[in-house]
Amino acid sequence: MSKIIFNEHQRRQIEANPNVASVSDCAIQYTAECKLKAVQENLQGKGPAQIFREAGFDLEVIGLKKAQSALNRWKKTFQTYGEKGFSEERRGKGSTGRPRTENLSADKKLEKAEARIRLLEAELALLKKLEEMERQAKKNRF
Repeated sequence: MSKIIFNEHQRRQIEANPNVASVSDCAIQYTAECKLKAVQENLQGKGPAQIFREAGFDLEVIGLKKAQSALNRWKKTFQTYGEKGFSEERRGKGSTGRPRTENLSADKKLEKAEARIRLLEAELALLKKLEEMERQAKKNRF
């Protein structure tokens, strides 16, 4: 995520651009058409700075790194999903999430249980050492 934070004036300036869908304090959401056109121009040899300037963006405001990283993301999306990648919502698709505990084999369940036991034993040993150190500190204080 970019460290650039847009002020109210900058947000209004960016929102006025027809290639922008929305703007927050630190993020710009571009239209699908803008993304597709930028990728196609980049594949023809144009650089990110030139593409964004021609699209009406002030690189002093949004920053060159933001333009470069956005274009790199868009190229990956285009290579993976094609033109449809810009028009359909993909967040959350293909995410495996946290591994399910049900339907695990007996070996996997045993492995997980043993790992948990090792963690709890280490935690207990640490607490015992801490208690001992507190007793020693209390004894030395008096």
